[in-house]
Amino acid sequence: MPPIKTTSSYVWLLVVLSGLIVLAGLSALAIGSAPVPLEVAWRVVQSHLFGAETLNVTSGQDHIIWLIRAPRVVLAALVGSGLAMVGAALQAATRNPLADPHLLGATSGATLGAVIVVMYVGELLGQFTLPLAAFLGATASLMFVMSIARKHGTFTSDRLLLSGVAVSFVLMAGANLLLFLGDHRASSSVLFWMMGGLGAARWELLWLPFFVIVLGGFALWACGRYLNALMTGEQTAVSLGVDVHRIRIGAFILTSCMTGVMVALSGSIGFVGLMVPHMARRLVGAEHRRLIPLCGLLGALLVVCLDILARTVIAPQDLPIGVVSAAIGGMFFILMIQRS
Repeated sequence: MPPIKTTSSYVWLLVVLSGLIVLAGLSALAIGSAPVPLEVAWRVVQSHLFGAETLNVTSGQDHIIWLIRAPRVVLAALVGSGLAMVGAALQAATRNPLADPHLLGATSGATLGAVIVVMYVGELLGQFTLPLAAFLGATASLMFVMSIARKHGTFTSDRLLLSGVAVSFVLMAGANLLLFLGDHRASSSVLFWMMGGLGAARWELLWLPFFVIVLGGFALWACGRYLNALMTGEQTAVSLGVDVHRIRIGAFILTSCMTGVMVALSGSIGFVGLMVPHMARRLVGAEHRRLIPLCGLLGALLVVCLDILARTVIAPQDLPIGVVSAAIGGMFFILMIQRS
């Protein structure tokens, strides 16, 4: 199928995807180990958002839908949207079709921070302790990678990629060593978080990822022209008047901060930031002012659907969403390899 070219078709595509996200979100509210009728879920949402009366809704249903499932659905949409947009931006900034949000060691740094807190420090700040430690670990990892990659005041995308891979291995080795030496009973919660999960979603924790991902996504969209130039190569971008070093630094810092916030709340959810940009390019091409919004909507829809699958495959237990995304993402790339 050729990419969509006309503006009207592109707008209709965004509208259809937005409607599918709403439908998937409502379905996620109703589906689970304790099924709730779809109309009941809709009435609960209306009552909390618009003050409508809730008829024939028990307090238990209201608690399950609004305090447990609704924050999880919102976090799934935010994380999926953020991972997809970050993946598209990194693939342009590095000119590497295999780049993904976990490229610069943010996931490994967040994992190490989480392991230290859970195994050795404790919840000093309550429920905020783990996300804060994971974010600080991701930020420290980014600084470490950039300090290694920098040479003579600049760095190339190849040096950055290799530095990110090396730092990821080192930090994951440290996290695994701490898990091995620590209390194995406490390590189970860390292992579940490392495999990716949305169980930590709470309304009071969602304001930060909301603002970071919305503002970060808008910034990436605004830089679409520069990302297009970087895709053509450094020499071509320089001839077009683009400050390649400054734009690349800004893109790496912005995407790493976005990744750190997402990983802090959801753990490692792989393949979303890698495969969604490829799916979006097949629909609208490689122009990033079109690609970034589409990636955001496709990523949100994909992770919401993956979360439904993760909660129902072995119900009443939750399957780590990272396991589901890795399995589906791997099959997606095998299919792409076989077809092209």
